[in-house]
Amino acid sequence: MSEKIISITTHHPLDLFGANDQNLEVVRNFYPKLKIISRDNFIKAIGEEAELIQFEQKFNLLLFHLEKFGKLTRSDIVQYFESEEASPIDAVSKYPDILLHGKNGMLIRARTVNQVKLVKSVEQNDLVFAIGPAGTGKTYTAVAVAVRALKNKEIQRIILTRPAVEAGENLGFLPGDLKEKLDPYMQPLYDALKDMLPPQKLLTYIEDGTIEIAPLAFMRGRTLNNAFAILDEAQNTTPNQLKMFLTRMGNASKFIVTGDITQIDLPKQQTSGLIHVQGILKDIPGIGFVYLDQNDIIRHKLVIKIINCYMNELKPDKI
Repeated sequence: MSEKIISITTHHPLDLFGANDQNLEVVRNFYPKLKIISRDNFIKAIGEEAELIQFEQKFNLLLFHLEKFGKLTRSDIVQYFESEEASPIDAVSKYPDILLHGKNGMLIRARTVNQVKLVKSVEQNDLVFAIGPAGTGKTYTAVAVAVRALKNKEIQRIILTRPAVEAGENLGFLPGDLKEKLDPYMQPLYDALKDMLPPQKLLTYIEDGTIEIAPLAFMRGRTLNNAFAILDEAQNTTPNQLKMFLTRMGNASKFIVTGDITQIDLPKQQTSGLIHVQGILKDIPGIGFVYLDQNDIIRHKLVIKIINCYMNELKPDKI
């Protein structure tokens, strides 16, 4: 029997091992023949030499991922441990560099395996659907990719749109003119842009039309050339509305459609366009579908528990 000791002094144990050592349990499941012991600043593995060598190589990939992306999820561990990469040098080619430098030097990057898949899919396809629950970074990652394309002069403008569907609220009773009524629906898009562009630059882009944020209804009859267009909250479109948006695509343009099919605010008898489209466009070359899940959630830790409870139809007292 041999042993390997791997130092983890550059990472917080909670970030690496997860709450209640849930990440460590995933690692142990991949190497049931090894005795794996964690301490505050190191991890020790005891077992056969050949398996220890492989374990060390794989575990170093996890340390590399945590260093690069700042977060490690169960799906990340599975991705690395099931892959053929043997070193961080092999793995780095799978992941894009920082998407862009945001406000005050903020480094904006894809932070989970599926967010990376989304970035890759956008690079490979002109139309991409990103589908997943709340908090998985669908919109944020999509906006980051669009801003990167604008900065790299790959496109001339960014179009951000949402359907103005009332989630249990009455739009008519909101104060103000039409713009003031609709702006709250668009706020998540503004929030993402504010992280990625200096305030004055963002204001200039909005004023000169380089960046346009508008309700979906305003897209009708247009052709969007040399543009990066993002339709957010697409689960609240009807099939005809989604078709209208998709057929706005012009020359040298890219489109991303994001949505959460577990939070549909349409009338019960109305089919969601985002559900409908998966059955008719999924196998068309040039169109990508990326599915995010609970492992991609980067909001408060309770969001994961809440979503799991709703998905499993559990009562709150079982959280």
